[in-house]
Amino acid sequence: MSTALANENTAAPRELIETAPVAVSVRNVTKRFKVRRPFREVLQRPFRVEYANALNDVSCEIRRGEFFGFLGANGAGKTTLFKTLSTLVIPDRGSVSVEGYDVVRQEAEVRRILTPVIADERSLRWRLSARENVRLFAILYGVPASELDARLDEVLETVGLDPRDAKMVGRFSSGMRQRLLIARALIPRPRVLLLDEPTRSLDPVSARALRNFLKQQICRTLGCTVLLATHTSEEAFELCDRVAIMQRGQIVAVGATDQLVMKVTDERYRLWTRTTGDDALQALVRRGIVSALALRGIDEEGWVKWDLDIPAGLDSAAQAVEYLVQRGFMVARFERIGVSLGELIQRVTSREEAGGPRA
Repeated sequence: MSTALANENTAAPRELIETAPVAVSVRNVTKRFKVRRPFREVLQRPFRVEYANALNDVSCEIRRGEFFGFLGANGAGKTTLFKTLSTLVIPDRGSVSVEGYDVVRQEAEVRRILTPVIADERSLRWRLSARENVRLFAILYGVPASELDARLDEVLETVGLDPRDAKMVGRFSSGMRQRLLIARALIPRPRVLLLDEPTRSLDPVSARALRNFLKQQICRTLGCTVLLATHTSEEAFELCDRVAIMQRGQIVAVGATDQLVMKVTDERYRLWTRTTGDDALQALVRRGIVSALALRGIDEEGWVKWDLDIPAGLDSAAQAVEYLVQRGFMVARFERIGVSLGELIQRVTSREEAGGPRA
């Protein structure tokens, strides 16, 4: 077992994470930037300055060993927050600490324990091997020569790359390059990793493989605290212990992944059946078990697809299936339907505007 990170080497159940010390604390952080204006407007009003808030009073706490996700569309403030955590941007207001170190006053200490992983393959040397790429950064990190070879073997094996492979990185798949970027980030044995959209250049199969690797190897086996920025709902809910949904520089909802899904999404299910009649389904609507019903078509094998909104949770979903089976419905599949990021954010903001409780 590799020991690239000097933390716990066992999985971290939710109850252990909830009682773990706080690894990252963000308190009332605000950051604004000057708005770039058209040249004509600059000539007309040369002394006018406009600002746009990238972060607006953002607060959250991430516990040691947690896989925490920031979910939001482009421009939501995720990258600015990560740059603040990485000591690259100074907040205008508020405070940020990593393992007790302030990112403004103790930036050197923060950089020793936190490493960002930017999914930018251009930063790799494509004519060098994976080992040569990692060696270059190990030297820049100041790894002693006596430890260099062992450290290179360690980080490459951790991410599932062969330390003896002399193949040039230019011949790697995108998934292998992403693993190499992570291997490079593990050189200083960080306690906190920042992953900024790590699967954005990957095909669906490679993206799923990388997500499984991140969840099991990096966060659980190595015990590292991982912060993920993504605009993909599937990625955030599949990987993270908790998720913060961001919009326009604010956190509009935060919570445990399963609880957040239950609170801010409708319980929408898809039903595959042989029955085209909807009498029994309409009866479920009249009983209040199903709040909305829609026929989605018939596939080439004759299976009829219905979408059902069942807002009262799994117990009501079970009642709906039982009721349909008792009335002769042949149920082949009954599964929950995910929602897009746009739908998710819209529902969260609608709840906020209606005065509903924050998730």
